[in-house]
Amino acid sequence: MYAVTTIRASATPKKFEVTCSGCNMRELCLTQGMQPDDMRLFENVVYARRRIKRGEALFGAGDEFKSVYAVRSGFFKTRMSSEDGREQVSGFQMAGELLGLDGISTDQHSCDAVALEDSQVCVIPFEQLEQLSREFSDLQRQFHKIMSREIVRDQGVMLLLGNMRAEERLAAFLLNLTQRLQARGFSATAVSLRMSREEIASFLGLTLGTISRSFSKLQDQGLLFVRNRQIQITDPLGLQQLLDGAP
Repeated sequence: MYAVTTIRASATPKKFEVTCSGCNMRELCLTQGMQPDDMRLFENVVYARRRIKRGEALFGAGDEFKSVYAVRSGFFKTRMSSEDGREQVSGFQMAGELLGLDGISTDQHSCDAVALEDSQVCVIPFEQLEQLSREFSDLQRQFHKIMSREIVRDQGVMLLLGNMRAEERLAAFLLNLTQRLQARGFSATAVSLRMSREEIASFLGLTLGTISRSFSKLQDQGLLFVRNRQIQITDPLGLQQLLDGAP
């Protein structure tokens, strides 16, 4: 597992023209269903694109909340730390998804967002986003949909941690990951994991040894073929049936 750079990507991004209409993630982001005239107004709100190198933090717990970030390319993890210094991975975010929603309620971020590979985000000042949302119902509706999706995802994690066996947790994780990647034009059965097994284990509430044994069990059952971080789901139906059998 690589070391995470503790210096945040805090340099002020330079303002330049952002064209959401030309972005291949627009139908998964805040601009989904937006009319051309409204999209041009939204582009004036998006401050800039910021590049975050692998291992760098986009923001950290305790930082002042000013903006939400739309992932344009790359992959992130969010993590929280306990008082005794232990880290818990709370999620993985990919292109077309938003980061920073954790800061809305307290005006302060409650977690770290760290790039798992070289990534790029669009910076959206929240105050201006709120103002524009009040003027355009489509934008407000899409923002609410995204927030609702985050709530549903958090509830799914609670279900994973509460009721499922280790192999079922891993099956649910892989199915969710491939479904999200498929929506972005990637294969529904082949995935190159950006996160380490330690990070998957932390997210699923398991030990590293347990997650490794779970990968081996699923492979022995003919459901997966695993080669380092390359995963081939050889029996998607069987993997889903394993999950459907969970209590």
